Amino acid sequence: MTATVTAYRSEALLVMSREAFEAHFDRPRLDRLRSLVALPDPIWTDELDSAQARARLATADLIVTSWGVPRLTADRLAAAARLKAVFHAAGSVRSLADDVLWARDIVVTSGADANAIPVAEYTLAAIIFAGKKAPFLAADAATAYRGWGPVQGFGDLSNFRRTIGVVGFSRIGRRVVDLLRTLDGPSVLVADPHADPAEVEAAGARLVGLDELLPRVDVLSLHAPALPSTYQMIGARELARLPDRATVINTARGSLIDSAALAAECSAGRLFAILDVTDPEPLPADSPLRSAGGNVMVTPHIAGSLGTEIHRLTDHTLAELTRWLAGEPLHTRITADAFPLTA
Repeated sequence: MTATVTAYRSEALLVMSREAFEAHFDRPRLDRLRSLVALPDPIWTDELDSAQARARLATADLIVTSWGVPRLTADRLAAAARLKAVFHAAGSVRSLADDVLWARDIVVTSGADANAIPVAEYTLAAIIFAGKKAPFLAADAATAYRGWGPVQGFGDLSNFRRTIGVVGFSRIGRRVVDLLRTLDGPSVLVADPHADPAEVEAAGARLVGLDELLPRVDVLSLHAPALPSTYQMIGARELARLPDRATVINTARGSLIDSAALAAECSAGRLFAILDVTDPEPLPADSPLRSAGGNVMVTPHIAGSLGTEIHRLTDHTLAELTRWLAGEPLHTRITADAFPLTA
């Protein structure tokens, strides 16, 4: 009688908030995950410190994470002796990644490439609206309901041959540069000390220093990571160098801008701003940005993946997991060397 040999299946654990779990995994996607890996009960947890969670973590070969994942500290990872990979089905891994991940050479992937798509789409829409000053005209009762006619005090209401400044040739910044080809004859300038001039040129833009970029742009769009070196990189000095009626767009991190300095410029009527992120977030009731008038439009961090867009992140993660199980090269692995410059 021949013994039956059962092939080993990697065991997975989902670690994220309940809201994230329900948004990511509808029945077809959960079934697809089950076809790839073993998923003992409980398949999901939002914490890693209880006895039940530690017992599951101890037998997991991989974890799939998303929003709400606890930080993977040395103590928690000590309970995960078999852990070989972390597949993050969201954008930045900064909130979860600990040095021990790199020390143990645990594979880490990110859904940031997939999450870049809606952020770049939002940014393109914001740039187009900024060209027409649409949010600010809509917020001004004196202009919003007057019908067709000349509008004074908002600058040149046009998207033809405008100059767009992109700070940060990141995965999102690159997508924005590419999407700007939609416009008619834009001049796109990129400021990023780590970018390759040839890559920027191939994308249809030109790499310049930040000081050269600022006085030339009609719209300034920020796509740099939040690092000590980028904290309030757009301060009073930089804002003062922007032309009158320029619009600042921030879909990256609120800490890139000196909020008080931006509020002062917008309150004075010299600049406009479209902000999907703020510092701090949420914006306090007494923030000067709240009292900057109709020259500032703030949205509640909606540029990234929401609703059905979250399924794109799940699909991306399942594709990476499939490659990893097959021993194929991963598309979005985060390495220890690259981590310091990631958003």
